[in-house]
Amino acid sequence: MYAIVDIAGQQFKVEKEQKLFVHRLEGDAGSKVSFDKVLLIENDGKITFGNPVIRDAAVSAKVIEHVKGDKVLVFKKKRRKGYKKLNGHRQYMTRIEITGIEEKAVKPAAAATADKAAASKPETAGQPAEKKPAAGKSAAAKKPAAGTKATKTAAEKKPAAEKKSTTEKKTTAAKKPAAKKPAAKKSSEGDKAADQG
Repeated sequence: MYAIVDIAGQQFKVEKEQKLFVHRLEGDAGSKVSFDKVLLIENDGKITFGNPVIRDAAVSAKVIEHVKGDKVLVFKKKRRKGYKKLNGHRQYMTRIEITGIEEKAVKPAAAATADKAAASKPETAGQPAEKKPAAGKSAAAKKPAAGTKATKTAAEKKPAAEKKSTTEKKTTAAKKPAAKKPAAKKSSEGDKAADQG
């Protein structure tokens, strides 16, 4: 039997009586801890998947000791710039031993009564309420905005002569004469032949 469990942001495949190092946990050496983010449990060939976690499942463990990991060196360098930087650290870790994997964890009495009360209530909260069209929205949708009418009438009142003059300006600006290219020089082979003859 094994389980895949999320411990302090990392996923581990754990079995009973297995010892492993995890990120530093709260609690003294010898204290018991429990992890409820169980993602998968395999029991005699039967695999149970979580969505994303399995409800009522837990992995219990015992804290053995708090330790520091091996030294990790962080070296930075930029070539041809004279920049070198060497830093290092030792990660804080906790060594734990898995004591058990429970598919159906025992709940406290208060949590069990809260679940029963939630199950007895009719599930009307999850159903969406019927949507009724608002009277203000439908009236606003039928009538165009007042500002749009005013702009249309101002454009309609503009004399036709003014409209033509603006279009003429645009066309004259678009038609610019092309720059003249200098004439290419004729080859001087004919000139050389005339000079020799």
